[in-house]
Amino acid sequence: MSLYKKPITDLKGVGQKRAEQFDKLGVHSVGELVNLYPRAYEDWTSVEKIENLQEGGTYCIRATLGTAVANSAKWGGTVISKATVYDDTGTLPLVWFNNVYISQMLVYGKEYFFFGKLTVDAYGPKMIAPTFADVSKGVGIHPVYKTTAGLSSKTIAGTVEQALALLPEQIGDPIPADIRRKYHLCGLRQALCDIHFPKTHAALEEARRRLVTEELLVLNLGMRGLRGQNRGMSGVQMPVDYSAAFEKLLPFTLTNAQKRAVADCVADIAGGTPMNRLIQGDVGSGKTAVAASLCFTAAKNGFQAAFMAPTEILARQHYETLSKLLQNTDIRVALLTGSLKESEKKQVRASLEAGDLDVVIGTHALITDKTVFHRLGLVVTDEQHRFGVAQRAKLLSKGENPHLMVMSATPIPRTLGLIIFGDLDISIIDELPPSRKPVRTVLRGTADRKKIYAFIKSEIAAGRQAFIVCPLIEEGETAGVASAEEYAAELMLHDFADIPVAVVHGKTKAEEKERIMADFAANQYGLLVATTVIEVGVDVPNASVMVIENAERFGLSQLHQLRGRVGRGQFQSYCILISDVHNAVTAERLRVMCETNDGFRIADEDLKMRGPGDFFGERQHGLPQLAIADFADTKALELSQRIADDILFTYHDLRNDELRLLKAEVDRLFRRGGHNTLN
Repeated sequence: MSLYKKPITDLKGVGQKRAEQFDKLGVHSVGELVNLYPRAYEDWTSVEKIENLQEGGTYCIRATLGTAVANSAKWGGTVISKATVYDDTGTLPLVWFNNVYISQMLVYGKEYFFFGKLTVDAYGPKMIAPTFADVSKGVGIHPVYKTTAGLSSKTIAGTVEQALALLPEQIGDPIPADIRRKYHLCGLRQALCDIHFPKTHAALEEARRRLVTEELLVLNLGMRGLRGQNRGMSGVQMPVDYSAAFEKLLPFTLTNAQKRAVADCVADIAGGTPMNRLIQGDVGSGKTAVAASLCFTAAKNGFQAAFMAPTEILARQHYETLSKLLQNTDIRVALLTGSLKESEKKQVRASLEAGDLDVVIGTHALITDKTVFHRLGLVVTDEQHRFGVAQRAKLLSKGENPHLMVMSATPIPRTLGLIIFGDLDISIIDELPPSRKPVRTVLRGTADRKKIYAFIKSEIAAGRQAFIVCPLIEEGETAGVASAEEYAAELMLHDFADIPVAVVHGKTKAEEKERIMADFAANQYGLLVATTVIEVGVDVPNASVMVIENAERFGLSQLHQLRGRVGRGQFQSYCILISDVHNAVTAERLRVMCETNDGFRIADEDLKMRGPGDFFGERQHGLPQLAIADFADTKALELSQRIADDILFTYHDLRNDELRLLKAEVDRLFRRGGHNTLN
């Protein structure tokens, strides 16, 4: 731990300027440098002869510098350095750009290892900017680090070497020795040396396994600690269970999965600590009914419930649903959104503060300072990944440790969910109401577009509605990708000239988007052309067709979310994926979509194929940044989970003296992620 207190400027060759360069990589101390793991490795253990090199391959060769390095300046100031090397099978030109020091670093007639990619142009084969090393040092697996301006990977490697030399022989290890032995994990000192400068592939794998497991273990224990802190608080008690009375109000029967979720929540709110529960279920699985049941029980126990949705249209839909369900009861329900007239907002807020309202449904208007509750006991948030942790906390702060229910229709693989939502208990609604018909999904090529349009028209003629989704276009992209606006204009002019068509995309202003979506929900448009802005927060039971253009550009979880926009009414619904891309990975991804409607299977497949990015978007999950572990590594996630269980079973508490180094790692990771130190 003392190496974290040792500034990086203590190392030879690291002055103020170099320290500023390391600062851009998030490295300020020797300890942080030791934890700056390589992003890749160059394998110099397999040496190839020049005559065997093939275009496009990356190779390590052992060759002699046959010409002195010659520098020449090109128009525009570019300096080109050239040399030729040879072995007993042939010669090979080498080229570097803007590296004037190469001529001082390589000696004519001396033998080196060179590592690089073989390229072939009109002048023949060559290696562009190969890395190199003296033959006495070159053999092995070389680390490649993330770099920044003025700081090369080679310079970082030399500085890391110095830092590792400062590690004591008997380094304190955060993972207790008995746990390391049980799970076959190498010691920390060995892992740190071998992750930077492994002598063999086996040593590298052993080091990686140890460090990945430790990082996920630290994250796992930290998330459990956050949950433990919540449990340490005293929450409002709602001892009387009104869920059976609520069920009698419903025009349908709850599924067994819904009943289990309600029972989990009722058990939570009856206790003396605040509930923190995630209700996870596919689109249409009936999460809103579970939330309504809990709002009913909270109100009957004398508390107020706040239900926050990410968009006005979704808030309004929830308001209409709950108002209808509770219309013949004494529960008073209100809507609070930004678009209400100021006088209406004032009236709702006054009624809330006076205790004349039991349930309020709204958007961010709920968390403004003007909104004051009389006795807030329950907070429900929909589509939790759309809200930051701070927004959730602000709403919770409006009561005395109220209970929290978080709803998400984004299926997260179970193993990943245990980490991401480690501060929440999880209830999964894994069955759909019997009235829901599975959406039929098919894959078609662009040649079938006219047939698809004819099918959409027949559905609209029967009174239904349809979506066509285009992918977002990155800057500079045009070829083969449909822009939502141009696409809609084309449809309005030709194939759908006689049908009202609307368009929404990322640049549509929020108020305009809300208006268009509301009009579409009211069946004023037969067809809506959109980008993924419609992925969440639209409930149009009358829509029966979802067409997704360039389907290969979407992840499975995103495709599943988009498909969930249809199939919400009593009509058979269809999802048509359009793609002409037929590479193996894309074909497999789209085949999974056509085979299953099970969001959790899709989430598992997506994690395997694409990693966790789809579940998080731009770091929306609020977890600390990881240095080496990968959320897509389900085996490592499961192992860290088992070890965390074992440690807490054996040592009971992270404050146990034998776990002080492990607790220090937990505190350090969570401080880096912006969380307070765990108690």
